[in-house]
Amino acid sequence: MLPPITPFLDPKHIWRERMKGERRAAAKARPDAAVHAARNFLGAIPITDGEIVSLYYPIKTELNTEPLVASLIEHGAKIALPVVTGKDQPLEFRRYTPGDELVRGSYGELIPTADATAVSPSVIVAPLLAFTRNGGRLGYGGGYYDRTIAALREEGAVLAVGFAYGAQEVDALPLSPLDQPLDWVVTERAATRFVKTGLGLSSGADFCV
Repeated sequence: MLPPITPFLDPKHIWRERMKGERRAAAKARPDAAVHAARNFLGAIPITDGEIVSLYYPIKTELNTEPLVASLIEHGAKIALPVVTGKDQPLEFRRYTPGDELVRGSYGELIPTADATAVSPSVIVAPLLAFTRNGGRLGYGGGYYDRTIAALREEGAVLAVGFAYGAQEVDALPLSPLDQPLDWVVTERAATRFVKTGLGLSSGADFCV
């Protein structure tokens, strides 16, 4: 029997290390990217009054969500933040309003306190390391977003939106059937919608404002 593949030979690990560097460079080169991405998001994705949108609280060089939070609230959306409750478990979502108390989560991210209201979002805005033109997403390896999006899709309609720098786009990724495809990717360059074809593949259509 062959030994388990070591991390440095894992294709996803190699891609993650490479794309961490690409994202750092993009964050340095485009400090205004979050403002443009928020504009692209609201210009392309319809948000109804009272709709619950989950966003991540950015860590390290993730694209800042603060301008998007402000814009969504102006459009009547309610905001939630994801919470890791345990290994191999889907995410929990808790209601968040700017100014609410936040505490450190399992990975050092800021999350609402345990007494915050649990909600079920209809839009999930996810961080990522890389994405493709057919909606593929490379995350951090924990599988939290994939499990969560898969479960919510079984229950009904949910929109999965990647939020990233344009420089994080790649031609292809070593993805598995468990990796959930995105419905949209929004960057400072454009908002791209992915439409499934008869072959089970997706094609992208850009919307810019």
